[in-house]
Amino acid sequence: MTTPPPQQPPLSQLFHHDNTTSYLDAVALGARTVADHLDRGGRPATGRDARSAAARVAAVDLDAPLGDAASAVEELSRLWLQDTVWFHEPAYAAHLNCPVAVPALLAEVLISSVNASLDTFDQSVGATFIERHLVDWTAGRIHGPDHVGGDGIFTSGGTQSNLQGLLLARDHALAAGAPADRLRILASTQAHFSVQKAARLLGLGDAAVLGVPIDAGRRMDPAALARALDGVAAAGDVPMAVVATAGTTDFGAIDPLPELAALARRHGAWLHVDAAYGGGLLASRTRRHLLAGIEHADSVTVDFHKTWFQPVSASALVVRDGATLRHVTWHADYLNPKDAAHPNQVDKSLQTTRRFDALKLWMTLRTMGADTVGDWFDAAIDLAAAVAERVAAAPDLELAAPPSLSTVVFRYAPAGVDGAHLDALNTRLRAALYDSGRAMVAATKVDGRTFLKLTLLNPRADVEQLAGLLDLLRETGAGLAAELVVGRPPRQRALHLVEAVR
Repeated sequence: MTTPPPQQPPLSQLFHHDNTTSYLDAVALGARTVADHLDRGGRPATGRDARSAAARVAAVDLDAPLGDAASAVEELSRLWLQDTVWFHEPAYAAHLNCPVAVPALLAEVLISSVNASLDTFDQSVGATFIERHLVDWTAGRIHGPDHVGGDGIFTSGGTQSNLQGLLLARDHALAAGAPADRLRILASTQAHFSVQKAARLLGLGDAAVLGVPIDAGRRMDPAALARALDGVAAAGDVPMAVVATAGTTDFGAIDPLPELAALARRHGAWLHVDAAYGGGLLASRTRRHLLAGIEHADSVTVDFHKTWFQPVSASALVVRDGATLRHVTWHADYLNPKDAAHPNQVDKSLQTTRRFDALKLWMTLRTMGADTVGDWFDAAIDLAAAVAERVAAAPDLELAAPPSLSTVVFRYAPAGVDGAHLDALNTRLRAALYDSGRAMVAATKVDGRTFLKLTLLNPRADVEQLAGLLDLLRETGAGLAAELVVGRPPRQRALHLVEAVR
């Protein structure tokens, strides 16, 4: 006897345009589900391992629908929400993920429900001008309110913004007659990996990116850049672009933008500033000066879904001269007719169909204001400074460097453990914290050694909560160190420690 297929819901329940009640019920169900999981908070995660998470999902038969949204959400809770990572918990301090502003969540409902596409005016109407107004506003924050001619486009994230900025730089150089095989990009050794990735995607190759040494503050060294630019010229190559970073991923370091801008201008190089992390300083009432010199940039990456507290995705590329966006324009009669009265954003974007992500920032600014956003980022930076003081004062913790923005790089360094043994211990410690579900921290390499990293983007977290995280980390680390070496002859201890990590 065959099992009858589940009864399918009527079409009137599948499209909210046909049944307003079904739409309201679905949105309310989603909101209640999230609220229920938020109320069970206290830990950033459960520590679910990848193997069991994958097995749960693989067991789902996608050809056997459940028939109603409530059952699907109940299943989803088991597959995802029960074990998801919650970025609003103070003990989450791993990556550049932020808790999100509530007005932006309201915007997400509107964005998904209407499903506008921002490529052409006739698919978006007012949304086109909301995005353009936000780009103009951001350009004003970067280049100054009196600057004329700036422009830009919202993108999916910093990687896409960096790619588009370097594409403009490449085509600007090619239009000036530079040979493609001689183009070079100069970026610090701490620049985001998307710079190398962009060079590869643009057909320039890995060798086109030249790493410039950093100074004691882990910022690009202007003297080293000057030597590198002279070397490029001596080799008969062309400095296509200088990429400055305003907030490196690990240390939050901000390259000396005025000096780099002067060098780029002297050598005829495009200046791109990757401010994906530090861009939130554009809204700060106390730290905007840290971005002094960004106004000289030819293109700037800003990630609103990092230090502007927006849901993913919300990023932008802003250019000093809007005419340079012509390098990404491709004409199609069915999509972007030449009609100045009806501007089409597809002329400026690497994407065609594109969500109305700008609405999230718009709702946040119209509800809370930019000053509040800036104050939140300032609070995270202040918190990082206070936590770094606690780290520096602890005898078994080693601070890598004073924080520049909201990251704290350090490691657990108990007496009697050093070298590769210390690297292995910190690797194991990070995994143990995740497995417990009680805290999440990141890891990185500093001069070849393993360090831990707290990335603090929660404006509601306080010093005592983070001090509790440090206490948990030290307690867990002490237990691991004792467990890994107890009862073993000295020559076997290091081997056991490494094997335990594996």
